[in-house]
Amino acid sequence: MIQIEDKDRKNITVTNLPEAVQQADYCKAVTEQLSTPNLKSLPNRGRSNIYISCVDTVSARFDIASFLKDYAGLINWECSKSLYWLDIGNARNIGQALLPTIGEIKQPNSKLYRTVSNLPMVIDEFKELLEAQADKNEPSCSLAEPLEKQNLFINSTLANMEASLLLKLFREGMTAHRGFFLNLANFRLEPIMVG
Repeated sequence: MIQIEDKDRKNITVTNLPEAVQQADYCKAVTEQLSTPNLKSLPNRGRSNIYISCVDTVSARFDIASFLKDYAGLINWECSKSLYWLDIGNARNIGQALLPTIGEIKQPNSKLYRTVSNLPMVIDEFKELLEAQADKNEPSCSLAEPLEKQNLFINSTLANMEASLLLKLFREGMTAHRGFFLNLANFRLEPIMVG
């Protein structure tokens, strides 16, 4: 069972997951580097419904996407089926988060909404832009960097926005947004719509 704490510190239980997934104690978050050599040591061999990455280089983003595309069709039962990848990146004052699907996800028929079964990966949608960028020596989001190199609040702002995106998806079972671009230098946020 997944429990999320909201702003009032009340536990919210997500109940729209299949019963087998809710009761499976082996379905849990794992914070490990995702690489081919360490797959055997990871729970469920690294298979997961949602992958979240925050990488500093273009090459790492392409590596993760390649891994997820190769892994997508290997297992198809609920707890291990790869569904989404929350891809996060940032530079000094800017950042982005994109939530693509890993393959197609069958959507229910709806008279109210236009459903979308496939959301593009960042490496497909912005491939030319990414390939044009060399891996720069940007400040790492995993280390404390001097304030001259990275905005003090870029990581925490991105983390809060990403968590809100996931919480909306978990609570409502759908979302009209699949990500956003953030620029803290001029205080702009540009949402990316699903359709």
